[in-house]
Amino acid sequence: MTESDNNSIAAIDFGVNNLMAITSNVPGFSPVLINGRPLKSINQFYNSKRAAITSENGNNSSKRLKRFTTYRNHKVRDYLHRASTYVINLLAELGVSKLVLGKNKGWKNGINIGAVNNQNFVQIPHAQLIELLTYKAAMKGIQVIIQEESYTSKASFLDNDFIPTYNSKPVDWVASGKRVKRGLYISQNGIAINADVNGSYNILKKAFPEAFGIRNSEVLVTPRKVNLEGHALKMVTPF
Repeated sequence: MTESDNNSIAAIDFGVNNLMAITSNVPGFSPVLINGRPLKSINQFYNSKRAAITSENGNNSSKRLKRFTTYRNHKVRDYLHRASTYVINLLAELGVSKLVLGKNKGWKNGINIGAVNNQNFVQIPHAQLIELLTYKAAMKGIQVIIQEESYTSKASFLDNDFIPTYNSKPVDWVASGKRVKRGLYISQNGIAINADVNGSYNILKKAFPEAFGIRNSEVLVTPRKVNLEGHALKMVTPF
């Protein structure tokens, strides 16, 4: 394992299709996207079967729903354990000393990203994932910092945008780039970067403004996708 460097920092932006987008100021580090679709699939299956079970009459339906919910929760927690272990081991090998996690107070209340996306985001227990990351990071000597993440998805990291804090955005503030379809963010100069990676870099920058030097020569914007192969979740009705 590489010895931890006090200036080696990583950040995570939490999402749905990409459960975690991990970036770092460690030279040569390629951003990592942890696949969140297995959890999304489990929740979609759970919602469908729950509706069918609750439509039944009698006490047996409530018992079935309780068993099914416990089964679903076990599957979800297992995936979160695997994902968090992978991430912390990766960061420990890099010698990362600080991990910044993006989270807003009440971030799942009043969210407005469309009805389907709202449900998908709310049903993923990100708070549980944060707890797992925090205690596993502590075991590796990595300090966890919770960072308010407002405007990190709108600001352009590659353009070195100023990132306002919630309720203190200047009236004339405008992001240099914009988010477009298929999860891409386009910088002012037309450079395409994964939108979640852009957000993750901004979370790191918001917590540590001096973490990066000559920006375009030090960061890599093409992410590596991790599917945790061999650990895919398959949801079946356990009765």
